[in-house]
Parts: sequence; C-alpha cells; structure tokens
Amino acid sequence: MAAHQVTIKDIAKILGISASTVSRALKDHPDISPKTKKMVQAFAEKVQYRPNALALNLRRSKTNTIGIILPEIVHHFFSSVLAGIDKIAYAAGYNVMICQSSEDYDREVSDAQALLDNRVDGVLMSLSKTTHQYDHIRNLIDHGVPVVFFDRAPEEIEADKVIIDDFTGSKIATHHLIAIGCKKILHLAGPQHLSIGQRRKEGYIAALEENGFSYNPEYIIKCDTRDEVFANAGKILKMANEIDGIFAVNDSTAIAAMQVLLKNDIRIPEHISVIGFGDGPNATIAYPPLSTVEQKGIEMGQEAVKLLIKHIESENEIHANETKILTPVLRIRESTTK
Repeated sequence: MAAHQVTIKDIAKILGISASTVSRALKDHPDISPKTKKMVQAFAEKVQYRPNALALNLRRSKTNTIGIILPEIVHHFFSSVLAGIDKIAYAAGYNVMICQSSEDYDREVSDAQALLDNRVDGVLMSLSKTTHQYDHIRNLIDHGVPVVFFDRAPEEIEADKVIIDDFTGSKIATHHLIAIGCKKILHLAGPQHLSIGQRRKEGYIAALEENGFSYNPEYIIKCDTRDEVFANAGKILKMANEIDGIFAVNDSTAIAAMQVLLKNDIRIPEHISVIGFGDGPNATIAYPPLSTVEQKGIEMGQEAVKLLIKHIESENEIHANETKILTPVLRIRESTTK
C-alpha cells in the first residue's frame, strides 16, 4: 500500500492552525507572521511535505470562468451587483457561473464544491444568513481558487472584500431621523453574526449617543425580512405609541413596517418616520416613497470583479489582500419629510 502523502490539511491539523494559514506560510505570504512561517516551513520540511503536482497543474489551466455565489438572484441589490460583475467580466474575456444559496448554508457549501469541480478561475461570494462556518471557503482557497467577498464578508477569512460602509450608512440614517425631531427610534436589525448586521446596529447606537440619547435595548428587534415584520407586527404596534422613528436594516423590512403601521391607521411620517437601507426600485414606488441609504450594488460588483481578475492574472505574484469600502449616500423621500 502506498504511503500517505502529507497534505496542507494534515499539517494544519497537527499544528492547530488553519489550512489557509499553512498554505500562505509555505508561500511566504506577507500577511503571515515570521514566527508562524518559520514553524510551518520547518515542520513541512520535517515531514517531507511536497505540493500536489497534479493539483498545481490543474490550477494553472485557466477556464476563463468566474463563479458567483449569492443569497438571492431576484433581490434587486444582488441583481444590480450581478450587472456590475457581468459588464466587467465580459469585457475582460471571462464568463460567469452563477449559484444561488437561497440563504441556506448547506446549499452554499454545495455551490462552492460545484464551482471547484468546474475549475473556475476564481469566486465572488456573499455569505448566506445561515453561514456560521467557513471550511468550504477555506477549501476553495487551499485549492488555489482566489475568493473575493462582496457585501456580506466574514472577518475570519483572509481575502479581498468589497463592502459598503455599513456603520456610517446607519449613522447618517439615524442622524437624519434625529435631525427631523425623532427621539425614540426603533431599529429593525439584521443577524448579528453577520458583520453588516453588527455594523448597522453599531452605527445606529453611535448616532444616538452622539446626539445625547441613551441606547435602549428594547428598541432593537431582530427583524430583517418581510415575514419577520409581519410575525413581529404585534410587538411593533405595541411600541407605536411611544416611538417616533424606525430605522430598518434594509428597504424590504422598512416597507413592510410601513404597511403594518398604515393598516393600523398610524400615519407616516406624521406619527412615525421610517428609513431603510438599500435604495432599490421599491423605495421609490412604496407609499409613501421611502427615505433610505443607497447601497451602490453596480459599483460593488464592478470593484469586486476587478479585484478578482487582478488576483487571477497575477497568480505567481505575492498578493496583499485589499478591502474596498464604498461610501453610502442618503436619499431623503416622503417617509421622513413632514
């Protein structure tokens, strides 16, 4: 029986570090500390680690195909990201392969494996709401597939990222509500294991504190879909007599909240002002038209695919990871103007 050939995963398990860290240490990557590089390289030499020549040869064979994993294709924000990606990718001679996770972790894992099996040159990805583990992403990177995240990006993975400044966006939204006279503002929040949910809540809290208002945890409800708004309608209506503003983590949640309030004869913005985050087409056709923060989907897609192509086409060069942060813009409409 042939002896087992030591792999990067074997080294990672023995040393108690991630496989991606081992891979980068062996490549003398600048993001890895000298101490870790020395430890990994010494151990690799001791166990006579050799790179998998077949895998390397496969990775050197380009397919001119970029894989995309996103939560929802029908969502306006993600479809606008796709439009931005496709324009740049097509001009650069790349085809795109699109996978929809449908906000499901297991589906996301399956999508990542499918893209790897189809030997894509790189992957653009936005995490599902149910993703808490990242082995499937590390597996892509360990196989030499560069990954660039957009919008929802894990802090635990070293990779290129393109995001909106969620903290500043939520601050300017909350500042706007305070500027028009709101003093008791409800935040309909996103999942806190995702950085966008965390940062939008943190921006909301920061704006309150900067204006001398104390943060009330009872004024935060985990509620980031239309269905969750309707499920929490009783709770929102119970608070309607004391609050005078709502900042929602996204536009669809904001619009659903307006529908619940209007159905119960609570006028917007006379009784409660409402602001969202996203600025999709529904923001302008909602009643009343929704004030919101523009999320810049097309620009995000363009910047993400530019980073990925740069990574793909400089495969033999040392690549320092980049995080591009887009500046949000406030769009004021009738839902907050009395």
